[in-house]
Amino acid sequence: MSELIVSAAEFRQADLDSQPLWYAAYTSARHEKKVAEHLHQREIECFLPLYETVRQWNNGRHRVQLPLFPSYVFVRMNLRDKLRVLQVPGLAQIISFNGAPAVLPDAEIETMRSALSSGVAAQPHKYLSVGTRVEICRGPLQGMRGILLRNQGQFRVVLSVEMIMRSIVVEVEASDVEALDRSGSRSTTSESQKVAAACA
Repeated sequence: MSELIVSAAEFRQADLDSQPLWYAAYTSARHEKKVAEHLHQREIECFLPLYETVRQWNNGRHRVQLPLFPSYVFVRMNLRDKLRVLQVPGLAQIISFNGAPAVLPDAEIETMRSALSSGVAAQPHKYLSVGTRVEICRGPLQGMRGILLRNQGQFRVVLSVEMIMRSIVVEVEASDVEALDRSGSRSTTSESQKVAAACA
């Protein structure tokens, strides 16, 4: 019986090793684009979220695309490809906990990638873990949860990747968010009351 149990466990581990999942790869400073390029050349799926901003240089102002999560590239791989990924120049490590690569929620990465591809504007933001928690209930980011900010009548939501303690901020309409209670469930009050309470 014990041999059967061990064999079943080994089978599950082998299945996990061959299943492509999302992981966070930490890169050398300002090497995110190079790392992503190398991963594409090796036919390893990756996701490098970028945002557009204006920078002032000696020859004038220029629009540039910078990483939303500096020093990070998201990699979709099976664990059997870990060594190939770690051999990419400029890639320092795969974020791990207790000695094992930490899996990122597939739905969150795919939603973020789809939203940015559809033109949703996002910018880096300091990491936030405390505040009024809301869920985006409409639009490309539907289902994502974050912390609500309000500034001069504008509503923004800070979305965080907890695994790497990094955040981005997106603008939303007040009607597109619903407040969450302490248990993480949607509030039972009306939508307008929820948003009003969240922004009080």
